[in-house]
Amino acid sequence: MSELITLTIDGVEIKAEKGTSILRAALENGIYIPHLCDHQDLTSVGICRVCLVEIEGRRPTVSCMTPVEEGMVVTTSSEELDMTRKVNMELLILHHDYDCQNCAKNSYCKLQELTRYVGIDEERISAMRAPALDFPIDDSNPYYQRDMNKCVLCGICVRTCEEIQGDECIDFAFRGIETRISVLGDKPIIDSTCVTCGECVSRCPVGALVPQKAIEPTYEVETVCPFCGCGCNILVGARGGKLVSSTAVEDSPVSGGSLCVKGRYGLSFVNSPERLTTPLIRRDGELVEASWEEAISLISEKLGQYKGDQFATIASAKCTVEDNYVLQKFTRAVMGTNNIDHCARL
Repeated sequence: MSELITLTIDGVEIKAEKGTSILRAALENGIYIPHLCDHQDLTSVGICRVCLVEIEGRRPTVSCMTPVEEGMVVTTSSEELDMTRKVNMELLILHHDYDCQNCAKNSYCKLQELTRYVGIDEERISAMRAPALDFPIDDSNPYYQRDMNKCVLCGICVRTCEEIQGDECIDFAFRGIETRISVLGDKPIIDSTCVTCGECVSRCPVGALVPQKAIEPTYEVETVCPFCGCGCNILVGARGGKLVSSTAVEDSPVSGGSLCVKGRYGLSFVNSPERLTTPLIRRDGELVEASWEEAISLISEKLGQYKGDQFATIASAKCTVEDNYVLQKFTRAVMGTNNIDHCARL
């Protein structure tokens, strides 16, 4: 059993596991501390300096990088902290294209959340010397686009690519006011080693990384990805009778909240007008629609004409393990052959 630490945050006594950061301990106990660069799936780096707190007997410190200690007394809001956060937020917004109404992340943006909490003085921002936000939008990837004019340099995408995907496709590039997230050689993302897993897109707190066709679903249903035998849990969103989104289930015991390019972006085939929705059987040389009963009866009749090594089966990775087990059992026990293979091996 993990050792529990007792500390006080804003006058509320809480308990947290030893090694937990002040930020995580506060959030897990319903105490809000504004933060931008921290993500529960990634290591903390303390880049944004928005999660500052005051600890009794110490100078203000970043809560995402400071572990809890026994008897620690923490204050999350004071005149000095609020002013420091406000300045940090103003500098972030100054380097950010905040045309919120035309942004796919509108109302889901972490920067908007922080702005509501901290409060921003537009007169102060307009008096500052704002840099030119004229980076071209990189839409070379067919599934998502990158807009560096909205990037806040939180580094979440960089850590995601390194720690979760292991690709290390992107990193911080250039210096000073020219710093930005880039691939090797500052090329379009399509010319990099990116595998289009979308993990960075799903974690980006602002509109710098968004799907190419972001459509808000009417409702979502939890199901299993149909592409391989891993069985990753996904949330598919539907709208107007069409599938419009696919996201990972965060606490999935199979995928741990991650998806590959197929699971995240490859389900559009469901909406194809060419997709078969009923069995087809051949009559007089033409494929015509039939009921499942007719199709199964025809298959049963035809299979009776084959025996032993005249018959072979190709199993599918889109089937469940149980379905593939039954198929191999049918092949060996009923059809009397070991001629069975699997598409994932080909």
